[in-house]
Amino acid sequence: MPPKLAVLCFLACIVSAGGSGGHAQYVGGTISKIPEGCSGTVAAVDEQFLVFYSKKASWRVPYDKINLIEYGQKVDRRVLAAVLISPLFLLSKSRQHFLTVGYADDDDRQQAMIFKVEKADIRSLLVSLEARTGRKVEFQDDDARKAGKG
Repeated sequence: MPPKLAVLCFLACIVSAGGSGGHAQYVGGTISKIPEGCSGTVAAVDEQFLVFYSKKASWRVPYDKINLIEYGQKVDRRVLAAVLISPLFLLSKSRQHFLTVGYADDDDRQQAMIFKVEKADIRSLLVSLEARTGRKVEFQDDDARKAGKG
């Protein structure tokens, strides 16, 4: 089996086994290999890596490289400074759930990924990320804290 296919099969097995993963949309960040708006699955069930995969792209980040986990129901100003998001996206009135993951890459450069995560999936994902990284989730405000800790 080719290595790429083996990785995709492994990722499919992880998510189908259940656990702390869920439907997500990559809304922006510094990873150019993932197209903005790409829908897929973000999962924190692997022992070593946070993974995102879809039909268009896949990415994994070692938990020990993650230095920021932020949850909010809007995109923070400091994130907006680093990431361009469609104006229509910002005008949306429904409550949306955003997970920002910051990490140092292999060259020790800071990277960031922002995902819009479905409401039903966000709590288990946050708990798993805290447990696997040893970092506390930073909440953007009290509303996010209540929704994230449910």
